[in-house]
Amino acid sequence: MGALPKRKVSRVRRDRRRAHYLRLNVPKMVHCPTCNVLHLSHHVCRNCGTYNGVQVLKVEAEAPTAR
Repeated sequence: MGALPKRKVSRVRRDRRRAHYLRLNVPKMVHCPTCNVLHLSHHVCRNCGTYNGVQVLKVEAEAPTAR
């Protein structure tokens, strides 16, 4: 025999267990103080390579794409 529940799970208990399903969050985006481009909070800006006002990545200019 398989495991069976002793009692019916109430709607409140069932829904309380599922409450976090709708709480999926969009990542927090902030404006870079240097170049004013949106980037993830607490991450290096991919546009200018700065973090907390300090240049940490060397960013090269994008080459034109050949078609």
